[in-house]
Amino acid sequence: MKKYAGGISLLLSISAAHAQSSIALYGVVDDALTFNSNANGQHQYFMTSGAKTANRWGLTGTEDLGGGVKTLFAIESGFSNNNGAALQGGALFGRQAYVGVAGNAGTLTFGRQYSSGYWYVGGPLTSGGGWAFSGSGYGAHPGDVDNLDSFNRVNNAVIYTTPRINGFTGSAMYSFGGVPGSTAQHQIWALGAGYVNGAITLGLGYQVANQPNYSFYGNNPSSSGTGSNMWSPVNAGYASAGAQKILSAGAAYTLGSATIAAIYSNTRYTDLGATAVAGLSATEAGYRGDETFNIGELNFKYMVTPTLLLGASYAYTHSSGVNNARYQQVDLGFDYLISKRTDFYGGTIYQHAAGTNSLGMSAVAEIGPATPSSNNHQILAIVGMGHRF
Repeated sequence: MKKYAGGISLLLSISAAHAQSSIALYGVVDDALTFNSNANGQHQYFMTSGAKTANRWGLTGTEDLGGGVKTLFAIESGFSNNNGAALQGGALFGRQAYVGVAGNAGTLTFGRQYSSGYWYVGGPLTSGGGWAFSGSGYGAHPGDVDNLDSFNRVNNAVIYTTPRINGFTGSAMYSFGGVPGSTAQHQIWALGAGYVNGAITLGLGYQVANQPNYSFYGNNPSSSGTGSNMWSPVNAGYASAGAQKILSAGAAYTLGSATIAAIYSNTRYTDLGATAVAGLSATEAGYRGDETFNIGELNFKYMVTPTLLLGASYAYTHSSGVNNARYQQVDLGFDYLISKRTDFYGGTIYQHAAGTNSLGMSAVAEIGPATPSSNNHQILAIVGMGHRF
């Protein structure tokens, strides 16, 4: 294997030198032992592939066109190392697949990409998008309704990103719906902005997805073209929404080895009942009005040493409209780097639910994609390791 890897590296290096370009092969293999205190009424022990950092392999590359302009591309595939299956609904390059051009005026990319809210708020500021088991989604806000852990990518997206100017950068995204005779159906658009200056990091994102059950949640090969593609009881009952609108904002301040961050998001499922979805109950399909999720998060991380990180966060979620549910979640975790490419990590997550969820039933705790609890509380404990190449 080392001989083959060396040959590939040499071939890529020769190609890069000849074309004044660069190509990089990279990836992550991550696995964890997990305990669920209440999996539909039972204790559960299992393995979570990519618990902290989602398993992937990919290729990125650039070519210098001269005059400060270059072309670029990225293709990235997600997989489970426990059974070898492809993730993202079986998409070959379901995590990312885009091509673009970059220069002094900014960057323009085309393809399947992350949403703006994740780049400026979720990834750099939230615990669930960072140290709190972002690969599995266990540390995400309930149901990842604000997509700050980026459960969902965007197909057919065109994104323009500005150059960084005095710490500021921004982006605009448009996703073509691809429906004949309509420019609005299934379209998605988003705006994002960020600011980094010394100890201060700020982020802002806004996204609108029309018919989100199909345009946003249902854009993988295995997605249903008629039924619900929303997996969590936190929001599955709102699959008939005419649109989903997500506003997110956050700020972080670093003092020495410590960083504290605050995040707010507002997610609205509007015009419920406007989109036909097979399989919804009469009540769910007949909802009229809006459902709004307001989420606040406060998190703290501390680098005890250059190789040991400790983190803690608290998030409160309140949904209101046709239903009323409340979720409180605490994330605790550590990450210990034993080398530049290998780490050991662990932690625990607690969630408490109250009120009525999207299915019109008593809200139950559900930490990310783990099997939901039979009651209103649930605890996950995780310990694992990851390796990057």
